[in-house]
Amino acid sequence: MAAVRLTAGKSRDIFMYILGGLIVASFFAVIIVLLTVSMPTANENMLYILLGALVAKFGDVVSYFYGTSKSSSDKNAMIEQQLNK
Repeated sequence: MAAVRLTAGKSRDIFMYILGGLIVASFFAVIIVLLTVSMPTANENMLYILLGALVAKFGDVVSYFYGTSKSSSDKNAMIEQQLNK
């Protein structure tokens, strides 16, 4: 079995994708729970608070992966690659 070596940049990227995926999955999971499960009002209010936090982070994830932050990150990686040649 071959060991996988990750550099600092590669491992950071993997964890970034994992964390982004968890946020997106949690966002949709909370929406599904709200739409399908009947709960006591106290628990429902906590779920709304959680949904509010996830909406904010979901927006951050989407804006990073499809916005200017991603293209800026790609540009920095390209510059670093050129400097290392």
